Amino acid sequence: MFGTRCYNFQHLMPFYKTIDVTLHQDYPDIINGLYSMNLALSDEQSIFRDSVLKFSQQHLREGALERAHSQGYPADIARLMAQNGLMGLTIPAEAGGMGGTLMDAIIAIETVASVCPRSADVIQSGNFGAIRVLAEYGTPAQRERFLAKLLNGDAVISVGMTEPDAGSAVTELRTTATPEGNGYRINGSKIFTTHGPFADIILAYVRFGPGTDGIGSVLIERGTPGFNVGNGSKFMSGEEWATLVFDDVYVPEENVVLKNGGFKKQIAGFNVERLGNSARSLALGRYAYEEARQWAMSRRQFGHLLCEFQGVQWKFADMRMKLDAAQLLLYRAAVNAGDGFPRADETAIAKAYCNMIGHEVAGEAMQVMGGMGYSSESLVEYCYRRTKGWMIAGGSVEILKNRIAESVFERPFSQRKARA
Repeated sequence: MFGTRCYNFQHLMPFYKTIDVTLHQDYPDIINGLYSMNLALSDEQSIFRDSVLKFSQQHLREGALERAHSQGYPADIARLMAQNGLMGLTIPAEAGGMGGTLMDAIIAIETVASVCPRSADVIQSGNFGAIRVLAEYGTPAQRERFLAKLLNGDAVISVGMTEPDAGSAVTELRTTATPEGNGYRINGSKIFTTHGPFADIILAYVRFGPGTDGIGSVLIERGTPGFNVGNGSKFMSGEEWATLVFDDVYVPEENVVLKNGGFKKQIAGFNVERLGNSARSLALGRYAYEEARQWAMSRRQFGHLLCEFQGVQWKFADMRMKLDAAQLLLYRAAVNAGDGFPRADETAIAKAYCNMIGHEVAGEAMQVMGGMGYSSESLVEYCYRRTKGWMIAGGSVEILKNRIAESVFERPFSQRKARA
């Protein structure tokens, strides 16, 4: 639907020329909200956004509330998006993707989330994080074996990073890779893994040797002997996670993505994941803002519309300013990355601010809407719960501030105790 490359729309231009009129007639509130985000999009990007919006309205609007409260991964949505070219937007064409940029995928996340917040998770898993690391650093054989089914929406990949004793200090991970024959034995465990309970493939961070330089990554498939998934648990957001246990799991050499010294490359790839996190935080905050804005223009109290009270007006003025500022920081990181990986400092700034503002705005929107905002009958409370989780996942706001300070003073600040 969206072409072999995100900006290759020439053969579809007659169709796209009708989109603006159709969208403005059918969905004026949503399109106006999206246009408020139009901070220097090119004509091609605007066309792409509008086409994704039309797709979302046709296929994702119905059932958005139920989808948000459903358990498991929305595999049906992943396959639908794959059929319409929304999986692999950031993956090079030679690897089977769409050959686009981070900015393309961020536009897709924002647009899909404006209609169905839950479905934005599919854009994340199909374009950011583990799938991008696999496409960038995986061997041709690995890409051929794993990428096709991921890009078709027939499988889910997850990053196995966090361990019981290695959270923000991920370099202290203990999962080991011990050489054996033509492969390695993996022993250890992972927790808080997004999509972990139902992921088909785990990109697991493992230790080949001591120190940071000893960290690399391997691909572990569900069903491999010794790979066990613990009992499921839930976050406040409703998302599920489970402990992943690797008990003498044998991984052949052809499943090794990065060996010793691969940690820096993996973290560079993880910065892509962080921008996807940032985009969803901001997009869900904006979704809540739009819901509250419509509420304020229709709900009456004491004989007045809510929007006529100055206190409410100031709330929305503050929300709008903060959303637009966060948008600029996110777009800066994405645009400067081009076809590659974003800068660590720009990523940290974008994620920290988008996380904070997305959650703050969702909270303010819920306050404006009162009982309805707090009710599960609206998606505003869902956005509030989800955005809180992203302030922790993928690098907490506090850890990101440490990284920002390092860029400010142009020197590292170790958080570890001095060794004897």
